[in-house]
Amino acid sequence: MGAFSSRQRSKRDVSAASCKLSQKQTNGLSVLGALTAPFLPDFLSNNPTPNGYPWSHLGINTNYYQTRPNTGVIRAYDFTISRGVIAPDGYQRNVLLVNGAFPGPLIEANWGDTIQVTLHNNITGPEEGTALHWHGFLQQGTPWDDGAPAVTQCPVAPGKSFTYQFTASLYGTTWYHSHYSAQYAGGLVGPLVVHGPKSKDYDVDVGPVMLSDWYHDEYFDLVEKTMSTEPGASFFPSDNNLINGKMFFDCSQVTDDTPCTNNAGISKFRFQRGKTHLLRLINTGAAGHQRFSIDGHKMTVIANDFVDVEPYETEVVKLGVGQRSDVLVKADGDLDAYWMRSNISTCSFASQPNALAAIYYDGADTETAPQSTPWDVPDPGTCANDDLWVTVPVMKLPLPQPDLTIDMELGHFVNETGHSLWRMDGVSFRGNFNSPTLLLSNLGNHTFEPQWSVRNTGNAKSVRVNVINYSGAPHPMHLHGFNMYILHEGWGEWDGKSIIRPSNPQRRDVFMVRAGGHVVMQFDAASNPGVWPFHCHIAWHASAGLFTQFLTAPDEVRRLRIPHVVAETCRQWGGWTNTNIPEQIDSGL
Repeated sequence: MGAFSSRQRSKRDVSAASCKLSQKQTNGLSVLGALTAPFLPDFLSNNPTPNGYPWSHLGINTNYYQTRPNTGVIRAYDFTISRGVIAPDGYQRNVLLVNGAFPGPLIEANWGDTIQVTLHNNITGPEEGTALHWHGFLQQGTPWDDGAPAVTQCPVAPGKSFTYQFTASLYGTTWYHSHYSAQYAGGLVGPLVVHGPKSKDYDVDVGPVMLSDWYHDEYFDLVEKTMSTEPGASFFPSDNNLINGKMFFDCSQVTDDTPCTNNAGISKFRFQRGKTHLLRLINTGAAGHQRFSIDGHKMTVIANDFVDVEPYETEVVKLGVGQRSDVLVKADGDLDAYWMRSNISTCSFASQPNALAAIYYDGADTETAPQSTPWDVPDPGTCANDDLWVTVPVMKLPLPQPDLTIDMELGHFVNETGHSLWRMDGVSFRGNFNSPTLLLSNLGNHTFEPQWSVRNTGNAKSVRVNVINYSGAPHPMHLHGFNMYILHEGWGEWDGKSIIRPSNPQRRDVFMVRAGGHVVMQFDAASNPGVWPFHCHIAWHASAGLFTQFLTAPDEVRRLRIPHVVAETCRQWGGWTNTNIPEQIDSGL
C-alpha cells in the first residue's frame, strides 16, 4: 500500500453532518484553515521602500548572516496566554490559547524589521510559568530573547508580562512555540512569516500550512507518561493529525464521556486556476514525522527552514518536528477540487496518522468533497530528509575549517529509579528555571551543574559536531542561534572524512538523524556569542533529557549588556516560586 492511501475517508462529504462544529468551537479565534483566511502580500507595504522594496538592493545572494536591512520599523504584537476549551478534531479538550486562538495568530514582518511581542501570562487553573521561543531566529546580539527558560531567561511568572524584541535577520517561514516543558503540545504554537526577496517567482502566497500530530490527553498528563516508571509507558501514540489545527475524528473510539463530534470539519484552501501558489509548510507537532502531498500536483521545493535552495521537484515533502519547507504548486489540474494530505510516517507513533484538507479551484463548490486520488509513494520508514546532494543553498557559503570537533552520542537508558530517560553527550539534561545559564555566564560564572549539560566552545570560531545516534529512534535535532552546515548523514558511523559539497553545503536549523545513524553538522560559534540549546525537537524526548547547551564566545558573553528586565523577570519568578512549587517533573524544556 502506498504512503498516501485512499483509505483516509477521501469520499467523505466535508460539510454535510448536522452537528458540524463552528470555527470558534474547533479553533477559537483562529482564522487558519478557513476559506476566509487571507492570502499574504509580497511584503508589508507600510515600510519605507527604497528602490521598490523594504530591503532595497539586498537580494537572494546577500550573505544574510553578515548583512541585513535595517528598516527601523517595529512590528508590535500583544499576546495573552490562557487556557480554554476547544475541539480541533471534534474531541473537546483543555488547551493553551494565544489571544483565544489555536493555532496562535500569524506574526508577519519584513526582512530587517524589529519584531516586538509582549507576552502576558494568564495561565490559570492551575497557574504555570511560560515563555516563547522564536524558532530559527539567530538572535545575534539579543540571546536573552531566545525564549528558553533555564537557559536564556527565567519563566514568565503567572500574572506577569515580558516583552521580546529582536531583529528579523532572516526571511522565510517559521513558527513560535512555548519552550516551557511540553506546553506547545497543548496548543501554544503559531506561525511566523518574514517577507524577503523571492528566489523564484510565484503568483499567490497561500500562507502557513501547519502540520501537527494531536493528543487528546492534556500535555502535563503526557509529560507524566513520559516520566513514568511503568515499562513502556513513555512510548505512546498521538491520537490524530491536523492541518492548520483541524481534522475529523471517529468518536466511536472515545471510551469516556468527553464530548466528541464526528464532523468537526477540515481546513480548506483556495487555488486560482493556472496560477502558481506558495505554500509555507511547517511541522509544529510534538513528535510525528510528516509526509505532505497534494493529489495530482507535484511540488517544487524552494526553501528548507530559513534557507532558500535551488528548486527541486517532489511528490512528497518530508518534515521532522520544527522543520519547514516553502513549496510552489501550479494549479493546473483537471478537477475543481483536490485533497491535501499529510501522513505521519511509520517511524513515529500514531493511532490515526492521516490528515486531510481540501483545495478548491476558482468557482468550485466548497461544500462538496474532492474526488482526487493520492500519489502512490511508499513510506521508506527512515524519517530521513531529502538527499544532501539535492538541497543546494541559493546563497552560496563555503565550509570553513573547524577549530573544534566534538563527537556527541545520543542514547536511551533506564536510571536507578526506573525512569526511562534520554541522554546526549553522556548527560540527561535537567534545567534550573531560577538560574539561567546565560545570566550566569554573563556574570563570569562558568561552573555549571553537570545535569545542565553545558559545552563551552571557548574561542573556537567554527565547531564541528558528529552526532551519533545509538538509539532505536530517529530524532529531529534543533540548534538555537545558528543555521547549521549539514555535512554528511547516513546509517552507522561517519567515516571521518566524507563531506557533501564542501563548497556550499546544505544549511538549516533542524536536521533528522536516523535511528542507528549519524549526522555531521558544523556551526560558526564565534559569530553569535551566547548560550544556545541543542536538542531533540520531539517534545517527549526533550522532556526526558535529550538536550544540551553550547556556550559560545564566553569572553564576549561576559561583555553582553543584558536588559534589566531579564533579571526582573527572574526576581518575579523567584517571588512566585517562594510560595508556589512548579510541577517540574521533567527536564523543564
